Amino acid sequence: MTSADSSPLTTHVLNTGDGVPAAKMDVSLHRLESKLMIWNMLSVGTTNEDGRCSGLVSREAFSPGMYKLRFETGSYWERMGQNSFYPYVEVVFTITETEQRFHLPLLMSRFSYSTYRGS
Repeated sequence: MTSADSSPLTTHVLNTGDGVPAAKMDVSLHRLESKLMIWNMLSVGTTNEDGRCSGLVSREAFSPGMYKLRFETGSYWERMGQNSFYPYVEVVFTITETEQRFHLPLLMSRFSYSTYRGS
């Protein structure tokens, strides 16, 4: 992982069912190798007590292409002593302008989720 200040990509996970940040959730970042159609894992991280995970990629390693963030929601809910419908959530997105900063929040409950490009 890279430092949070230099990372062009951040995420924030909120447990909207309970109205709290989703702390200690494992997150991984992958990039599609388009010629091979294979996802390569770039990094892994864990959300902090505020549900935030930054530092997943350095500015130098962030090139145009297709990426995905994978959130391990099933193991999060198991730790909370609850079942969930989704064992994981994958958010796929395309980066064309790498000089920008990207924030991709995940809002989730045990039976639903949504995401958006934040600022």
